[in-house]
Amino acid sequence: MNILYAIQGTGNGHMSRAVEVGPILEKHGKVDYMVSGAQVDINLDKEIKYKSKGLGFYFGKKGGVDISQTILKNASKRLYREIKDFPIEKYDLIINDFEPVTAWSAKIKRKPCVALSHQSALLSKKSPKPTHKDPFGKMIINKYAPATKHYGFHFSSFDNNIFTPIVKKEIRSKEPKNFGHYTVYLPAYDDEALIGALHGINVKWEVFSKHTKRSYDHKNISIRPINSAAFAESITTSAGVLCGAGFETPSEALYLGKKLMVIPMKNQYEQYCNAAALEQMGIPVINRINAAAVTEINKWVERGAPLQIDYPDETESIIDTIIAEQLN
Repeated sequence: MNILYAIQGTGNGHMSRAVEVGPILEKHGKVDYMVSGAQVDINLDKEIKYKSKGLGFYFGKKGGVDISQTILKNASKRLYREIKDFPIEKYDLIINDFEPVTAWSAKIKRKPCVALSHQSALLSKKSPKPTHKDPFGKMIINKYAPATKHYGFHFSSFDNNIFTPIVKKEIRSKEPKNFGHYTVYLPAYDDEALIGALHGINVKWEVFSKHTKRSYDHKNISIRPINSAAFAESITTSAGVLCGAGFETPSEALYLGKKLMVIPMKNQYEQYCNAAALEQMGIPVINRINAAAVTEINKWVERGAPLQIDYPDETESIIDTIIAEQLN
């Protein structure tokens, strides 16, 4: 069986999931990999047969998606040509993790396309949603990468087609410890903003930053460039995790039993949905880095409590079930 596994490359969560899913798909047939977008810090360690700039989101330095850069850097003619020319017909099974080129190619050429992504979980009416309205963000979730069948991952199994998170083996294999530091991953904020907010809170902070290529310290704050192994070690030995309301890092923090606080990225509907789900579970959520937020972070450091959830390792059975359903 010829399988196409298409992966969104603008977020670490997609690639991290692919590291676990890819080898299982390879047990069922010949797998070709497609990655679109390049804003990712995790190496898939596979031959990537197809690459595309895709339809990416560009982050600013003050907490959100930079809408103007997102519009300017997405070339519609190039994208249309890639969709039209992609050889989707040669594949017996298409597994798509929120990747737009192959999803639209399959739709236009009437090929079944199976979505296996966190975004698929957000389509369910049973998954938590933010109170404020965001028609554009909702449209992105619905239309960005269309599929004929959806299977999703979320912090809890909110619906029949929603599974709990895939926690990578790198995290599962580690024994959680508490060395007293707090791990920070907020890529939408620059180092200066984070140093200004955190230096007055008297604990050790380990900040992993997209905005530096060298490690340096400022008082009680260590700034480190993104490194998967170093981040895994930091989060595993931390007292708590302060991060965006993405999917992968909060899932790992919950699995490891770490205190967790999230700040959803501005102009990112997916993160607002995630924040709504986490808040429903009792996880503190703040909207932005400002003076009021510093007070809330300090309270969380002093009095926050961890919430540990046992996410079982079901990746292989999930993939086996999906393939069995698609072949029937």
